[in-house]
Amino acid sequence: MNVLEDSAVTLLGITKCYGRTVAVDDLSLSVRSGELFAFLGPNGAGKTTTIKLITGLLRPDRGDIQVCGHHIGSNGVAAKAKLAYVPDQPFLYEKLTGREFLYFVAELYGIENRRRDEVLEGLIARLAIGDFLDHLTESYSHGMKQKVVLAAALLHDPTVLVIDEPMVGLDPRTIRAVKDLFVEHTQRGRTIFMSTHTLDIAEAVADRIGIIHHGKLIAIGTLSELRALARHEQSLEEIFLQLTEESDG
Repeated sequence: MNVLEDSAVTLLGITKCYGRTVAVDDLSLSVRSGELFAFLGPNGAGKTTTIKLITGLLRPDRGDIQVCGHHIGSNGVAAKAKLAYVPDQPFLYEKLTGREFLYFVAELYGIENRRRDEVLEGLIARLAIGDFLDHLTESYSHGMKQKVVLAAALLHDPTVLVIDEPMVGLDPRTIRAVKDLFVEHTQRGRTIFMSTHTLDIAEAVADRIGIIHHGKLIAIGTLSELRALARHEQSLEEIFLQLTEESDG
């Protein structure tokens, strides 16, 4: 099968500049259906810019982006209908309760009430959000907001979930629950594009890993393939440090 035919997210020669600063430099990669792809890089490497390009929040200066075969530039509505996006800073409407926010999201996606309630029942239990779901979100901690935003993202069973730093502010029990939800999501043929600094999470759950540095993709592959590239049986943290340092050299 042609790689593009089985690709949920495809970036072809993407470049994005802010003035004279090149944030993403001729980036090409393909993320397959049913894959959990971890996108790693130092601060300022281009991770968040890449995510904003995939989700259509930014437009590339050059190149093409496709989500489930739809061009994000020329057919953005169809592309975005396949997506859910969780930013690194979760946003909620502060004068709504968590439950009201989730109902609002369900209405946006046209989810029938009975189906909404069935899906939410499971997410509320697994993410342990029942105790505060009927409080105004203005009172929530970062971790509480993160859990509600994750529930909202998973509510419509997105074909592609794009998520930036999913585990920040979460307690160990919730981190385990989120990891399990992510694995189950990909086992249903869905795709997760996850940017993170939490290398042990990426090492534990990612099918493939991409490393970006100074806007360029410097390595991509399974953990075993990255170990071969680094020429050592190392942890992902050690591989990451070695490859980014070599790229600087």
